[in-house]
Amino acid sequence: MNIRALWRLPLAAMTLMAALPAMADADTPAYAGEATDIARLDNGLRLLGDDVESLDGMTSGFRLTAGFTPSHLPRLDFGAEVSYRHSDDVAVSADSRDMLLDTTSLGGSLLAGVRLGRVGLYAKSGLAGWESEAVNGRQEGIPEGGTTRINGFGARFSFDRWVSRLEYEEVEDPTLSHLNLITASVHLPF
Repeated sequence: MNIRALWRLPLAAMTLMAALPAMADADTPAYAGEATDIARLDNGLRLLGDDVESLDGMTSGFRLTAGFTPSHLPRLDFGAEVSYRHSDDVAVSADSRDMLLDTTSLGGSLLAGVRLGRVGLYAKSGLAGWESEAVNGRQEGIPEGGTTRINGFGARFSFDRWVSRLEYEEVEDPTLSHLNLITASVHLPF
């Protein structure tokens, strides 16, 4: 055996160990945050699930995301997201009158993302159907339901084992402005 080849083995092993965090992150879609990996199929399709809850506790729900990365385009991620949200006692003003509404929405969005090393950028666009019901009396001057657009974008950055994520999601209907979300997280898996 060649002496030069012997000293290269530990160097190659150290290079591989240093690349492991980046390689593990290269498998994570740009739009994945703290979502739980529900299923991963042999064809590359991933199913992710995530709870949604506002800081004020008035809105809760969940998101399911199905996505894949084409094998011939390893830095691009595509997906579809279904989200359900329910809000209790949301204050809304209409015709100079304040009222409380309970709202329920079911939406669907298409996602597209790109991974650039440790940074992942993504955008989403879709539609949501919603219904509302007045808590205190009749619901005058405010529609009881409808369909509206959802738009959003986000970024994910990973460093070693730390993963940080920032997402903004906007619902275009002013009645549902309480569903607009800015989500920021930093987590360290262990």
